Amino acid sequence: MTTPVPPIAAAAATPDTPATPTTPTAPAAPAATGPGAAGAALPVPSAGRRLAAELVGTALLAAVVVGSGHQADALTADAGVRFLANVGASAVALAVLITLFGPVSGGHLNPLVTAGAWWTGRGTPTGLPLREALGYAAAQTAGAVAGTGLADAVFGHPVFRPSALSRGSAALWLGELVATGTLLLVVTGATAAGRRRPVPALVGLWVVAACWATSSGGFANPAVTLGRALTDGWTGIAPASVPGFVLAQGAGAAVGLGLAALLFGAGAPGRPGRPRRSER
Repeated sequence: MTTPVPPIAAAAATPDTPATPTTPTAPAAPAATGPGAAGAALPVPSAGRRLAAELVGTALLAAVVVGSGHQADALTADAGVRFLANVGASAVALAVLITLFGPVSGGHLNPLVTAGAWWTGRGTPTGLPLREALGYAAAQTAGAVAGTGLADAVFGHPVFRPSALSRGSAALWLGELVATGTLLLVVTGATAAGRRRPVPALVGLWVVAACWATSSGGFANPAVTLGRALTDGWTGIAPASVPGFVLAQGAGAAVGLGLAALLFGAGAPGRPGRPRRSER
């Protein structure tokens, strides 16, 4: 599925499964609703709470991506129906989780969205510090692994059994580059243009489009990709295929951030890297 900053998680998918945030992204999270939305400054969540939000959010995202795959597999043998169910559940979960955790941590749920947030906010008072960005990435990765194990346990599958589903080819890598690059462009561009509120919906919609329009299924999330290497379901990816996917995702993120800078000026001085107090 995203992403930073605004959300994105990564969404994750595969040639037969959705992108997880995917989760997912680059700039700051959507403005919060309620008392703080009117402009009243709210307390900034502690670093511990922000990391916990990223861990729990990414775990839930991975659990939905893998779990919905198991559920679809148990209900129908039609590959198209299974994919439709998996993609739909993952996209909806991503939009919900970004909206829920955005006011706390930015709702990144994706190491590349976090990297985008750090990059676009570097050198600004509200930018995401590198140390915190690394903490986010670690929490997201741990969450994705835990969520994958939880989904397998819920459906009675072996927990943490490496996938045997190979996904390695130039076409799949190109698909991941496109899916991830556009994800970062959506999150970073929308945030830079001052359209943070619709980011969760935009990310969810892009996840659906990426899953169906790319040969890779639009994983677009390194943390969830790693988690999915530890499931025996059809949403999995063989551990040996993970490096190629992650490299393609990283290249795509760089392209997406470059396009966002060119088209929206994202990353220019003054662009925030995480939610301001009044936005939480």
